[in-house]
Amino acid sequence: MNLPHCRPNWSPLLGVAFFLAACSSSPSDASSNQNSGGSTPVAGSSSGGSSATGGTPATGGGVGLGGAGAGGAPAVGGNAGLAGNSSGGSANNGGALNTGGALGGGAGSGNGGSAAGGRAGSGGNSSGGTAGMTGGASGMGGQSAGGSNGGMPGFEPCPASGVCKIMPLGDSITDGTGFSGGYRVELFAKAVADQKSITFVGSLSNGPNTVAGATFPKAHEGHFGWTINQVDDLIPDPALNPAPHIVLLHLGTNDINQNMGSGAPARLGSLIDQIVTKLPSALIIVAKIIPEPSKAAGIATFNDALPQVVQTRANAGKHVILIDQFTGFPASELGDGVHPNQAGYTRMAGVWYAAVKGYLH
Repeated sequence: MNLPHCRPNWSPLLGVAFFLAACSSSPSDASSNQNSGGSTPVAGSSSGGSSATGGTPATGGGVGLGGAGAGGAPAVGGNAGLAGNSSGGSANNGGALNTGGALGGGAGSGNGGSAAGGRAGSGGNSSGGTAGMTGGASGMGGQSAGGSNGGMPGFEPCPASGVCKIMPLGDSITDGTGFSGGYRVELFAKAVADQKSITFVGSLSNGPNTVAGATFPKAHEGHFGWTINQVDDLIPDPALNPAPHIVLLHLGTNDINQNMGSGAPARLGSLIDQIVTKLPSALIIVAKIIPEPSKAAGIATFNDALPQVVQTRANAGKHVILIDQFTGFPASELGDGVHPNQAGYTRMAGVWYAAVKGYLH
């Protein structure tokens, strides 16, 4: 390679620096610096220029020195060398596509989008999608409260087209004592507002004729005053005929009220096993039951046992998840100290809907 001809400018203090500044590289040298990351003090290293650390084109080099070859945009030079396409730009590490953009970690289906509260995404049921780890909305949120992901990623209990059949299963709180239709009214209204196709199934019926401008499906399987064992006698027939796609199970209050709290979690586990055996492709959503101030200790003991009941079955690959209807439920939303008033049922509907929304079509 021919060395450039220049006249040395020997300064007593900055001899070497002035000598280099007075010399300019040939085009072939600029190309060489681009490929190697830059060896001269002007072009700097591959990080965008040692003297300006990715500065403006005037100090960090133009296209040939700190531009597109080192990661920067052709017109920006140094600035793009630190945050350009190669090391931090929109396409690779910090951009819209992979790890920092809309698809990888934002609204897309990979980590934090619809799958977060939905069915198949990695930020969905298993990692706390919308619904949060303690019963929130997406992420399925409520769905992950028991540490379960419904059995497996990508699980689809509802048909891709047509109506998803939901069975509200339990006692008088499921029946809707104190407000006809109970939580089912607002749950249906939320589905209609989101244009999700659902219906309720069960052998009992109550509630208004229409909700949100649509015919309200009144069916349910909520039995006033019944214990876990009494509901267990209905499984698999007649309660699970027709077979639902999703079961909403809120049960155990009457076991506590009738001083049958001992062994109640195990009995609920046996009931879940029966349902799973009959409906292996359905989603079973188990709820921590709502507060009852006069039975606070019994309710707390029962609820505290439910995560293990659910997790044991989820670990076995069963489609069972836990949500929390207890936490944050105020006594002011209990109409008679046991059953919710309309505000309480509306609150319950919100928690249920957060759990089911990601599975609906």
